[in-house]
Amino acid sequence: MVKDIKIVIAVGLSFLMANCAQQKQKLFDSANVQTICNPVNLSYMFQPQGPSYREGADPTVILYHDEYYAFVSHSGGYFHSTDLIHWDLIVPNENFPVGVFAPSTVIINDTIYLVASQVRQVVKTADPKSGKWEIANPDFKVIYSDPAFWLDDDGRLYYYGGCSNTRPIMGYELDPKTFEPLSEGVSLVIAHKDQLGWEEKTDYNTPNLKINPHIEGAWMNKYAGKYYLQYANPGTELKSYNDAVYVSDKPLGPFTLAQHNPFSYKPEGFACGAGHGSTFQDKYGNYWHIATVAISIRHPFERRLSLFPVFFDKDNEMYAYTGFGDYPFIVPDKKINAPEDIFPGWMLLSYKKKVEVSSTLPEYKTPFDLYGDIWDRTQNNEATNINDEEIRTWWSAATGKANEWFTMDLGNVSDVYALQINFADESAQRFGRSDDIYYQYTIESSPDGEVWRMLVDKSQNRIDAPHDYIQLQQPVKAQYFRVKNVYVHSGNFSVSDFRVFGKSDIETPQAVSSFTAERDADRRTVKLTWKPVDGATGYNIRYGSRKDKLYLNYMVYDKTELSIHSLNTEQAYFFTIDAFNEGGITKGSKCVKIGKP
Repeated sequence: MVKDIKIVIAVGLSFLMANCAQQKQKLFDSANVQTICNPVNLSYMFQPQGPSYREGADPTVILYHDEYYAFVSHSGGYFHSTDLIHWDLIVPNENFPVGVFAPSTVIINDTIYLVASQVRQVVKTADPKSGKWEIANPDFKVIYSDPAFWLDDDGRLYYYGGCSNTRPIMGYELDPKTFEPLSEGVSLVIAHKDQLGWEEKTDYNTPNLKINPHIEGAWMNKYAGKYYLQYANPGTELKSYNDAVYVSDKPLGPFTLAQHNPFSYKPEGFACGAGHGSTFQDKYGNYWHIATVAISIRHPFERRLSLFPVFFDKDNEMYAYTGFGDYPFIVPDKKINAPEDIFPGWMLLSYKKKVEVSSTLPEYKTPFDLYGDIWDRTQNNEATNINDEEIRTWWSAATGKANEWFTMDLGNVSDVYALQINFADESAQRFGRSDDIYYQYTIESSPDGEVWRMLVDKSQNRIDAPHDYIQLQQPVKAQYFRVKNVYVHSGNFSVSDFRVFGKSDIETPQAVSSFTAERDADRRTVKLTWKPVDGATGYNIRYGSRKDKLYLNYMVYDKTELSIHSLNTEQAYFFTIDAFNEGGITKGSKCVKIGKP
């Protein structure tokens, strides 16, 4: 009898686990939420020299008088927003260092102070909307690349700086009135890539002991009495670009490596990279991390920005949640507690769907490889680049004329909530800013390919939106899309990806119930292998230092094995694998541990 009861309980628990794993995610009504989608849709500036490419990186975002200001490398100014959704450019006066890397700010007595890489002056303003800045210190003594100011709650001011593959990140205390140094520099963070796999300087952290990582991009936050010193590595041009974190009881250390690392990491998906960012609070007290995305095809510094929510768990472990980090997410108007609070449940519907195009440029050339030592590299230009979930590839029409177009067939009628069109600027010859840099286009939809409706009409648009994201006021039922060019500012009508988000009326996939995890001999690498799940479009591997702390995310499409090279050799890890498709996400039903040495 006892044996029978055990069998019944076991069967019941198995059914419950499977049922919980397959339960549908909450689907938010688009009329009741506001969403955005990475990369952040800023007017990234075409750089004034070299090949024609856009750049925006190394961001500092602050909340000032209940509004947001983003200071971004080589942007010809800085950006302003009231809601983290819509951003406008502010062009400052001559005192502001516009053509520099890594601007950093601090607010002291309601005044914003700013310093930038290798700049020998500190500037200030109490009216950032006006663009008027004054010189606060004309002869700043502490000169580093990638500087970061930070004001403690006791009024003491600190400075962190450094960007090198041989030298450490340094820390100083400064006089908060004069910005003169009050202490000698303290060495805070150096590379340990033989132990820390995320510091290996390759796209996927594949071991390469001949190359040292760049340790750079410091940022400081304080939470629950602890100091969280973040640093970027291994290189800004890489998909593996990440931010890791050390923790201390004091602002100048000594620091110890946090248990969860890297705390901001996104090596796969459409827009990869999550390094050299800043962590800030919104007006509701939520933490966010805005970080750098690597394209790095036309130039190593061809970059964008992504925004991720940040949380502190019950043990005060800090993590940026990058799972499905380039799918739409809700911009909250209240305090949130978990990543699920801002995921609207809209899935990607466009991946590798059938496309047709008006014309195709036979081939295109990019002037740099990832390290800038190969010129005029030819890339394949195919229509399938329109929806391959890779920002580094694109389709280009033969011209930039208004008669160029492409169509997409989703394969079935689906509920569509949002669209994103990412322009690629093929053959553009732009340098610096200009009022005529923008895109004009229309998007039509159809349930049957015969009756079409105008879904998005931007034929009169005058706003520069290179990663234009459109949340529909109401979802539409559609299978076919037709995108027509009206105007491009220079070069050809070209798109790195046209992305459609919503829900298909299909069952979510079964759970991944069995997989293996084998740790490599050098312990920075683990190989995961699993059987394909029927109906799955892709898989999201969640992993971390404990079974209840699976904060790291690694998304793959069309794969059933994966080597992750970003582990800490001195730490145990736990893994689970979620399956997803156009109907939703099914949480993994198995968790596998790999041990310490």
